[in-house]
Amino acid sequence: MPKTQRHMEDTQSFVLHVDDYALWAFLGYLLLIVTVGILAAGFSSKGIRNFFIGGRKMSMLVVALSAVVSGRSAWLLLGFTGLAYTMGLSALWAALGYIVAEFFLFFYYAPRIRRFSENRDCITIPDFFEERFADHSGQIRTLVAVIIVLFMMAYVSAQFVAGGKTFSASFQISQEQGLVLTAVIILFYTLVGGFLAVSLTDTIQGLIMIIALIALPAIAIIHLGGFSAFWQQAALITQPLAFTNVFALTMGALIGFVGIGLGSVGNPHIIARYMSIKSTRKLKMTAWVGTLANILMALGALFTGMAGRIYFPDLAMLPGSDAENLYPTLASQHLHPIMFGIVIASIFAAIMSTADSQLLVAASAMVRDLYQRLWKRNVQISDKKLVALSRWFVLVLVAVALLLGFMAEQLVFWLVLFAWAGLGAAFGPTSLLALFWKGTTKPGIMAGIITGASTVIVWNRIACLKEFIYELVPAFILAFVVTWLVSLFTKPPDNNQELFKQLLEDNSDNTP
Repeated sequence: MPKTQRHMEDTQSFVLHVDDYALWAFLGYLLLIVTVGILAAGFSSKGIRNFFIGGRKMSMLVVALSAVVSGRSAWLLLGFTGLAYTMGLSALWAALGYIVAEFFLFFYYAPRIRRFSENRDCITIPDFFEERFADHSGQIRTLVAVIIVLFMMAYVSAQFVAGGKTFSASFQISQEQGLVLTAVIILFYTLVGGFLAVSLTDTIQGLIMIIALIALPAIAIIHLGGFSAFWQQAALITQPLAFTNVFALTMGALIGFVGIGLGSVGNPHIIARYMSIKSTRKLKMTAWVGTLANILMALGALFTGMAGRIYFPDLAMLPGSDAENLYPTLASQHLHPIMFGIVIASIFAAIMSTADSQLLVAASAMVRDLYQRLWKRNVQISDKKLVALSRWFVLVLVAVALLLGFMAEQLVFWLVLFAWAGLGAAFGPTSLLALFWKGTTKPGIMAGIITGASTVIVWNRIACLKEFIYELVPAFILAFVVTWLVSLFTKPPDNNQELFKQLLEDNSDNTP
């Protein structure tokens, strides 16, 4: 047999072997998370508190990893690695903001909202705002719930589309088939297992992401000759800016990157984790564990992007000339087939850990806030019926998200760019003031929520403003100022002193 022909056959055999190993590794990951969903079904069926916040019984490790992982989505593995490929070390600022913000949220924000949610039986963010300001009209609950559902649907749709693209690129199926498959997988364990399944799978998925993000850049750098050789080659890259200069960006870009962390304060799927922990005394250790996970994932993604630039100096060398395809492409060339399957699993872990959490938040807004507390506010509804309704609403929301994914792909991706900002600007400054300033009022909160969400939308649609700075930063500041000013000239609830005191009274250690 000619040598060239034998080499071609060996190559084809190897490619098939790689695909087989990668597929089996990925299927093993799917089997694991589906099994978790089945095992969690009994616990989540016991009541709406179990279904949406895990009965406030979550452990420190689960809260730490699920809180940070649910906030990262595919942006970390695809978007941030692509940013590091383009910008180099200065991309670090895009991670620094949320790492620092979430560290302090664990320490100061989380204990207060956990105490209040226990004392006032709050399950959702609308619950918190309504109870904090003794609003019996349903106005503040309706406003918060509607904003959550609108932004979350765009967010979930984008995660489905990202899953469809990854399935299509990895396993030779159509993007539409991949989109449906992604939705079905997420739907199953979210529908069956509720918050417990989502949090446990987020923990598993967080560990998978950390392993993949440590292994890939480490092996790629070793193949370059070690860290010293990698750094020397990276220092030679000067286009478009000095690749190894952490300050090689404009002041507006720096502020915008750091400002990404402001979104963590107001995104309900992150806040729900703080409300679910068993004891507030565990939150300090949770902060350190969560921050370590954030740092490891961010550094792994950063060095993946920087190493990838050395291997693929021309963007045209990447599939579709797209920097966001770097992560799986680099993995396919440097990792064992089984590890490559784990890398593909890590992309889905990022997608699913965000989409499942957002589905639960959107479903809780529909069932708990709009159905139980507004439409049927004077009717006693059994926990069994509420859980059943919650599962039906999860199914409906998945169907809507799928429809958006099929019909409005460009719209979805435009919306997801400001969904993080919209939720962060609407609920970040308002929840901070509600938790830490006794003078905050209901009119101030409503004005701040509207200001934050609307500023994000308007700023994002004006090109010169969007190019100047990320819309979350000005929207957050304006919402904070408006909430403060309106609160100065309006009256807090009559029992404000008692309500504010319940932010400080800790009964979490007495939770059975």
